[in-house]
Amino acid sequence: MFPSRFMPCPECGGSVERAEQESHACDPERRLDFRMFLLREEILSFERQFHEFADTRDGRFETWVASRTVRGRP
Repeated sequence: MFPSRFMPCPECGGSVERAEQESHACDPERRLDFRMFLLREEILSFERQFHEFADTRDGRFETWVASRTVRGRP
């Protein structure tokens, strides 16, 4: 079996030719997109936990305090 001519960059996920791996420079936007892709499960888990907390008595109170703080009320 022959090895693939291209390999994914571990930093940005881009397809890089093996011969050009040393000179490859990741695009910052692509690197960010790739990191967000890798963190997608953690982000979804955080959102679920946040919504679960927001539905509790303490969560509703924290939401009320935050809205007052944003509006400049003590």
